[in-house]
Amino acid sequence: QVQLVESGGGLVQAGGSLRLSCAASGRLFSIKSMGWYRQAPGKQRELVAAITGGGSTNYADSVKGRFTISTDNYKNTVYLQMNGLKPEDTAVYYCNHQFARGDTYWGQGTQVTVSS
Repeated sequence: QVQLVESGGGLVQAGGSLRLSCAASGRLFSIKSMGWYRQAPGKQRELVAAITGGGSTNYADSVKGRFTISTDNYKNTVYLQMNGLKPEDTAVYYCNHQFARGDTYWGQGTQVTVSS
């Protein structure tokens, strides 16, 4: 079993920055990828950024150049640094961990609201 606890969401003005954190605990071996997804009201959940166990990253086109995903392996934490926030970035952001053994876990979600 794996537990994911997110923090760092909030309300920010357009152009501002936030850093999301996702602290993981439990059976963390054989990690395949760690990522951040988001879901806005009335829309499907979408991938924002992901990083593999080997360190390769992948970003949604809409956030390239503005968001950065990173990890602190000693703290078992994955971060999402979000700069240049736009109102369209408003959503609930979810942390995701996928393992080579086949299981996937989600955090509880953290609200990010960007005002214009």
